[in-house]
Amino acid sequence: MKQLKAALEGQLPAAYRQLRARLGQIGWLALGSLLERKLPGQGGPRYQWSRRVEGKTVTIALSAQQFAWLKQAIANQRDIEDLLNQMHQQTLSYMWKHLPSTSRRKKLSKKNLGLN
Repeated sequence: MKQLKAALEGQLPAAYRQLRARLGQIGWLALGSLLERKLPGQGGPRYQWSRRVEGKTVTIALSAQQFAWLKQAIANQRDIEDLLNQMHQQTLSYMWKHLPSTSRRKKLSKKNLGLN
């Protein structure tokens, strides 16, 4: 198993290696969404963060500094999700092209292959 992992590790395509490098450069991560009330008199706190905790939506008031910091962390989380999706697609594409498969009567669609 270690030999197979080492052999496959050396064969990583350049695009995949770039995605992996970008993944290591991402900073803080956070889930949820932010709301900034711009007009005075709208009621409630000016900066809010909402997220799901155990099936319930939790909303918390934030300071301007917390809002700015959390905004970047949420953007990082979305970048991570996008990078992981791209890596997943490339992994499946590589597997279908380079590893032996079973014989099939019909060609598999991209949806069945997980490449859509």
